[in-house]
Amino acid sequence: MTDLFAQPDDATPLDAEEREGLLQTWITTRADLNEAEQANIDGAVAWLERRRDTKILTEGFVFGLHKRMFGDVWAWAGSTRRTGKNIGIDPQMIHIQLGGLLRDAAYWIEHQSYPPDEISVRLHHGLVAIHPFPNGNGRHARLMADLLIAQLGGEPFSWGGGTLRDIGTLRAAYISALKAADAYDFAHLLDFARS
Repeated sequence: MTDLFAQPDDATPLDAEEREGLLQTWITTRADLNEAEQANIDGAVAWLERRRDTKILTEGFVFGLHKRMFGDVWAWAGSTRRTGKNIGIDPQMIHIQLGGLLRDAAYWIEHQSYPPDEISVRLHHGLVAIHPFPNGNGRHARLMADLLIAQLGGEPFSWGGGTLRDIGTLRAAYISALKAADAYDFAHLLDFARS
């Protein structure tokens, strides 16, 4: 049996109160948690398939999507994190920074500041950097980028072609690409998204 809350060192740890937000009593292992979260995400993706023209660059959509992705598993899904983490900004700044990011993305689209792939990847990076939620930020940010690139007429991203939940070279490449983007070098993240 694996520890239910064991995560890779580079993942966002849950504090005790956040752990108490687990809604499903049948979840006792990390594999159970991964399965439940993936089923919830699959349901969110199916819901999104019927709403392709939705305006996604709003705080309401950002928080609503997270709730759809994790709301059957976690009580805090779709809620702003209230604690500091190993990544992300001060919780009190989340709404200010998120609003700015969404306005920036709308501006980039309107003024064609970057190619569609880069706009979508910059949105993804900004969401990860802000880290608005207790957990699920990377999966949420990748889905947001996937939705945006679809709305911009681009091809779907592959995100390295595998699962990023597990420790390994794929996850290490993703984290490395995010860190390069922290220094305003988006080339690695663009390559990763398309590899």
